[in-house]
Amino acid sequence: MKSGDKPGEKPMMTREEKQVVEEEMEEKKCMLYEAYNELHGLAQEFQTPFDAPAVLVVGHQTDGKSALVEALMGFQFNHVGGGTKTRRPITLHMKYNPDCDLPLCHLVSSDDTNNVAIVEPTIATASEQKSLQQIQAYIEAENKRLEHEPCQFSAKEIIITVEYKYCPNLTIIDTPGLVAPAPGRKNRALQGQARLVESLVRAKMQHKEFIILCLEDCSDWSNATTRRVVMQIDPELSRTVIVSTKLDTKIPQFACSSDVEVFLRPPACTLDGCILGDSPFFTSVPSGRVGTGRESVYRSNDEFKQAVSLREMEDIASLEEKLGRPLSKEERGRIGVSSLRLFLEELLKKRYMDSVPLIIPLLEKEHRTTTRNLNEITQELSNLDELKLKEKGRLFHDSFLTKLSLLLKGTVVAPPDKFGETLQDERVNGGAFTGTDGLQFPFKLIPNAGMRLYGGAQYHRAMAEFRFVVGATKCPQITREEIVNACGVEDIHDGTNYSRTACVIAVAKARDTFEPFLHQLGFRLLHILKRLLPISVYLLQKEGDYLSAHEVFLRRVASAFNNFAETTERACLEKCMEDLVSTTRYVTWSIHNKNRAGLRHFLDSFAGSENTVASTTVVSQDSFGPVMNEKNDLKPRTDVKLSQLASSGMDSGAHGIQTTEAKLVDLLDTTLWNRRLAPSSERIVYALVQHIFHGIREHFLASAELKFNCFLLMPVVDKLPALLREDLEYAFENELECVFNVTHLRHSLGQQKREMEIELKRIQKLKEKFKRIHEQLSSIRPE
Repeated sequence: MKSGDKPGEKPMMTREEKQVVEEEMEEKKCMLYEAYNELHGLAQEFQTPFDAPAVLVVGHQTDGKSALVEALMGFQFNHVGGGTKTRRPITLHMKYNPDCDLPLCHLVSSDDTNNVAIVEPTIATASEQKSLQQIQAYIEAENKRLEHEPCQFSAKEIIITVEYKYCPNLTIIDTPGLVAPAPGRKNRALQGQARLVESLVRAKMQHKEFIILCLEDCSDWSNATTRRVVMQIDPELSRTVIVSTKLDTKIPQFACSSDVEVFLRPPACTLDGCILGDSPFFTSVPSGRVGTGRESVYRSNDEFKQAVSLREMEDIASLEEKLGRPLSKEERGRIGVSSLRLFLEELLKKRYMDSVPLIIPLLEKEHRTTTRNLNEITQELSNLDELKLKEKGRLFHDSFLTKLSLLLKGTVVAPPDKFGETLQDERVNGGAFTGTDGLQFPFKLIPNAGMRLYGGAQYHRAMAEFRFVVGATKCPQITREEIVNACGVEDIHDGTNYSRTACVIAVAKARDTFEPFLHQLGFRLLHILKRLLPISVYLLQKEGDYLSAHEVFLRRVASAFNNFAETTERACLEKCMEDLVSTTRYVTWSIHNKNRAGLRHFLDSFAGSENTVASTTVVSQDSFGPVMNEKNDLKPRTDVKLSQLASSGMDSGAHGIQTTEAKLVDLLDTTLWNRRLAPSSERIVYALVQHIFHGIREHFLASAELKFNCFLLMPVVDKLPALLREDLEYAFENELECVFNVTHLRHSLGQQKREMEIELKRIQKLKEKFKRIHEQLSSIRPE
């Protein structure tokens, strides 16, 4: 114990001891950042799900986002100015390096256009050292290129790593500026760009580990321009830092000190939520670019940094002058780029430290997963011999057929939200049932129309819709011209035969009406059967029975299944067409006369109505008499009607016989000798056509459903297994090398094994490094 130290108190450290402790803390912090750098590189290279803290800069156009990022870094590199400049997110991985007097920049190249993850370069990541001028030229070229493309913005990040003695240890992402376009049709293009940018920025903000730097260029906190977008993702602003930019332009706008007080300390009701830092930050970045040209204001980045510091001091002096008092220490801690940079660095450091205990279990899990995958690849390599390949193929054949049968019988293993289709989806993908009028049956009237179905349940619903649609189909409209044209001339006389006329019209209408339904039903059911293939594959993958490494073999099985389904559907359709052709070629009354009672009721009522005007419609009354008397089972009812007609205004006896003979002559004159179409004849033809059409419809509906069940559905159960096995056995005997592509597969698996071994070593090394960091964190964590 040194002299002067009191008993029980910790001895005071000397200046040299403090320096040693600070150096150790700095070394451990660097170790922590380097470990995260390696972690990000691993995530980029092997698509592993590791997240790390970063600062996401969000603001509207001309809010000064890019200028603020440059001020935080201490040097200029970006494409700044009025209007839309930033068209791709720019990710900056900044690392403090006291040995770098000038910024050491690397542009990280990535060929994966869909990658938008935050990554760090490692030894295995391609990167190229660039000067600041080259970086700026690249960013400007990218922005100009995107400006002339149909999609003027890209989610793919420009990734830059920077080592510099003046930049903090931060990861910052500069996003394209939000746009608030004017309404109206003439601004439609700008409105589309605004939606695209907002969608891109919202997607970035979804990352829960990101700290959102929300920039507001306003002097009244009730105007939530950028916060409106940010609060849709972070409603409580719990991971948001609010920054008021361009402070130097706002100070002259305040008329009195009270306005400045409200601006520096906004009331809680104005800034809803619990923002990071409890209060906004206020920054100013001096205008002017670094360079040697005539338009350049600063000759070096050192001059730019000095200008930023000078601007900060001027803002503090202007505020104190407006307030009439000096700023408190807390208020000074909110003014200037340096205060914001210090706050963000400390905040990120704390987030990094808090994340370390969560990273270790993730690495452990990834290590186990990688080890298991490596063992599977090793086992797969050992199974690449002829007998084992054949056995695997036969087992896959059996498992595949089992899943097909299960899907037809019904199962809930496959998620409906992924594989199911509502009736509306099914109509879009598999075609809709539409009649000659082009109208569709309202899908809401079909049972289970809104449910997402697959397999046997979907097949049954399609059949139910077919019954609904065809059963509700009515005979198309018949014109007088069609009736007259259908009469024609007989081979032995030129009289008219209205029963033949009705048959000609009915079968033509039925053929034109029902044939499209057959093709639509075939296409719809084929779509449903083909959907069984990807669902079966999913079930096999879920149970581990899927041969993921044998793509050629799997394509052959899929091709055989699809060919079988298409061939079977065509054969079934041909059978249905034969039946429709036979039904519409020759009218067999025992088949077509399905609604004889309805026809008799129509004719009886028609005869009764005609009897009321006997003096002018005698011929019309008798024109249907022979039709009704042709059927023995109709005689009793017909006799009553004819006796009523005979007794109307006449006595029985000889006078009745003369009347009947006169009616017969009038009947022949109307139906056989006279080609002028009377209303009564037209109505009888129409009734007969309806009668025959409905009979054909009922026969067609029952026959089509039965044939599709027997010749399309059942072959999947009883014929597919044998045909698929026969195809595979032929391939095993004659094309085994081609089917399994053994040479290519052995090379591919060997390459995967080597990559997996490298990944396993890197994960193991990284896991050990994070464990060491976790053990040492107590020495650098603030008390």
